[in-house]
Amino acid sequence: MPFFKHPLFYLPVLLTSISGCATHVESLASEKYEPIIPQIAKNNGYLKPSGGIYTTEGGGLFATDRRASAVGDILTVQLTENFAASKSQSASAAKSDSFSVDLPAIIDANGNDANLTAGGATTFSGTGAAAQTNSLRGQISVTVTQVHQNGNMNIIGQKKLLLNNGDEYIRLSGIVRPEDISADNIIVSNRIANAEISYIGAGDTADTGKKGWLSRALSTISPL
Repeated sequence: MPFFKHPLFYLPVLLTSISGCATHVESLASEKYEPIIPQIAKNNGYLKPSGGIYTTEGGGLFATDRRASAVGDILTVQLTENFAASKSQSASAAKSDSFSVDLPAIIDANGNDANLTAGGATTFSGTGAAAQTNSLRGQISVTVTQVHQNGNMNIIGQKKLLLNNGDEYIRLSGIVRPEDISADNIIVSNRIANAEISYIGAGDTADTGKKGWLSRALSTISPL
């Protein structure tokens, strides 16, 4: 049999496809975080100066106030996430019983009375504990994707870091209020409603900290 027709010939191709699966999945997920850029142009993309200090196009009172307020505007998010959680529980149960039955005087083969006695005992105890600490600091710029009637804005954004042995993704989405945006066009992450913040890795470095697909499959069907 020619080697190119042997099943082992396709093994490197299969292993390469499996190892690159995580990176491909994260690349597809990145499409959701593409910025929205309005296609409406005003004077070839530039606003005509009015000569006044007040503007209705910006997010503030003065023309120099460049806070995000419209679809496509960029907003900087200051990540200040710091959470700690712990949980513990314990349970125990015990049960015992006994009973006896006195039968008429019947002698067994050994010459003893044939009285019957029985009893049972059951015990159970269990403990569990969990602790988790998370911290995320830094800044990420996002874009406004929708402006609601009350002025609140949907934001979404992603930062992709290309490293030597893999990629790192920081993704964020949520709803912000114009009042929570500072004069520097920055909002703190704990002021974002319905926030979804993820920090995900893809590539060789991230794969070393995960179970392989075969180990996960065996763990799923294992009765232990």
